Amino acid sequence: MAREIYETKRKALQINLNGEIYGTFAEIGAGQEVARNFFNAGAASGTIAKTMSAYDMTFSDAIYGAEDSGRYVSRSRLRKMLEHEYELLTERLTGEKYQNKRLFAFANTVSALNFSKTNEPHGWIGIRFQHQVGGAPNEIIFHVRLLDSDNLLQQKVLGVLGVNLVFAAYYYTRDVQTMIESLADNLSPGAVQIDLVKVDGPAFKDVNERLINLYLIAKGFSKAAIFNPQGSAYQSKDFLYKKDIMILRTKYRQKSNPHFDLFNLAVEQFKRNLQLSDDNLVVMIEVLMSNVLDQTPQFTPDDLQYFAERAEYLCSTGNHILVSNFTRNHYLAEYLSQFKPRNVGISTNISNLRNTFNSKQYNKGNYTDELLAYVSGLFSKNVKLYAYPYLNRQDNQIITTANMPVSDEARPLFEFLVKNRYIIDIEGYDERHVKTV
Repeated sequence: MAREIYETKRKALQINLNGEIYGTFAEIGAGQEVARNFFNAGAASGTIAKTMSAYDMTFSDAIYGAEDSGRYVSRSRLRKMLEHEYELLTERLTGEKYQNKRLFAFANTVSALNFSKTNEPHGWIGIRFQHQVGGAPNEIIFHVRLLDSDNLLQQKVLGVLGVNLVFAAYYYTRDVQTMIESLADNLSPGAVQIDLVKVDGPAFKDVNERLINLYLIAKGFSKAAIFNPQGSAYQSKDFLYKKDIMILRTKYRQKSNPHFDLFNLAVEQFKRNLQLSDDNLVVMIEVLMSNVLDQTPQFTPDDLQYFAERAEYLCSTGNHILVSNFTRNHYLAEYLSQFKPRNVGISTNISNLRNTFNSKQYNKGNYTDELLAYVSGLFSKNVKLYAYPYLNRQDNQIITTANMPVSDEARPLFEFLVKNRYIIDIEGYDERHVKTV
């Protein structure tokens, strides 16, 4: 049975009329949009102990402390806001009047679209809350990218997101998938991306963080999720900004394990060719989710569990993992370009390039346009493709750029890319590591 999606005003009013729920709202950067929804719904005195904004950095630092990074729209700033406001609640709201209250502190720090439209609108939103009266606090925080091209629309979206979060914290925590889905209730498709969710506390003691962030991709809220070797999710920009990035692409339910020996050669060659230092290098293994999303009408819990287990296995090898829905290399390159990387290397089997430069793989008449879109979308983003060879089972021959089958009309372009080292063969490999295709 489909879940009933309540209107934003109804959600806010239901919270306001719940005599147990009581707390504060602290909002920086785009107005008091969340608190305004609760005031407009009516009966807000039953919910709101305090609202505040601290736009001036000096005031903000005096309340929450300075940020070493100098970034005020950050997870660090959000955590300081939540900790400070929740501590004030527990210090000040004592006595018989508050004995039956489930306290919460809501906070957001957001950069909405500026007047000149020159910034990247995004924000951090979170809530620290008691699931039970007198219980230990729980926490939900998430990062959003605001995609509307109008500041007022972004403010409205922010207000809706905040109401959705408070409602989800008190009514949907027993069903984490519903909790995640509900964050986008009453928002138009394309208005926002949610690219990271983190939870903590006794209400989430059995929740797998990988599953939460993989579900964001399955629902179309995000294009990718990044996990460290310990399995914790990263916010993409914080992790990848201005880094040198090397990625090995793998597919959903790939029968064999990644070519670690060949990939290690590609990483060393990438570092050597561009004289890169280890301290600025990010190496990731990508698990491609898009083919199952395209082929399966309903993404099942088993599919999600498989991805979580696959990510866990690859994390156990000591690698950072990128799970994505990028069907083609140039979509991946376009995604990475928003983080302004210094250099990008993509390691892939040359058999994938064989399909790219084969006109029979395209709809008749679209080959030239699609191939040029692929090449410009990929190699205009400072990307190098490191192609590892495969063994052709028909003639038992190892295939590299030197003998890869290429359609006649595409050969001049392919040779240009190879000659100018946009496509690079992996060197010094052991033929025992070359797998059959």
